[in-house]
Amino acid sequence: MRLILIDPKVELCTAWEEAFSDHPEVEIRCGYFETVESFDCMVSAANSFGLMDGGVDLAIINFFGEQLEKRVQRHIIDQYFGEQPIGTSFIFPTLHPRHPFIAHTPTMRTPMAITGTDYVYLAMKALLEAVWRHNQSEEVKIESILCPGLGTSTGRMPFKEAARQMALAYKNFKNPPLGIDWRYAAKRQMEIKYGGNLYHKFRKD
Repeated sequence: MRLILIDPKVELCTAWEEAFSDHPEVEIRCGYFETVESFDCMVSAANSFGLMDGGVDLAIINFFGEQLEKRVQRHIIDQYFGEQPIGTSFIFPTLHPRHPFIAHTPTMRTPMAITGTDYVYLAMKALLEAVWRHNQSEEVKIESILCPGLGTSTGRMPFKEAARQMALAYKNFKNPPLGIDWRYAAKRQMEIKYGGNLYHKFRKD
């Protein structure tokens, strides 16, 4: 599964290069997704309602056609009762002959700032798991994923923090634990840093 990170913002690409320095297999490109000739799945860093009328989502609709937005919204109604939660992602057919899938992956409920949250981490984690599940069960596999910055435009997530959360989710996806205990849970939460207003003390023994 080949991951390509793409965005026209040079500062974000620089932050990606630093955050993903331990993962040379991840390709980083500064530019627009429409210029990439070969990819199987485009990530829609979306909202919970499938309203794709701005930013990268609008570019996705302009590229794949207006039919995609209506079909995505129908899927959200049918499978999520009209609101797809942050921390979920689903693989959906584009009907495009060369780029068959999108991964609809909300980073926010509606357009809003998401600074000080773990939403980028949750979205990236959900995306990778959705592609993995797809490849376990479907005949047509996803071999390459094209992913823009998550939460870095409307979400106003600082580039370095967004890159950190995306890289952390990728690292954790690539290195699942052999077992789970409170020490593991505490370490994971300390890495993520965000996700609720309460601080918890975990037992060390």
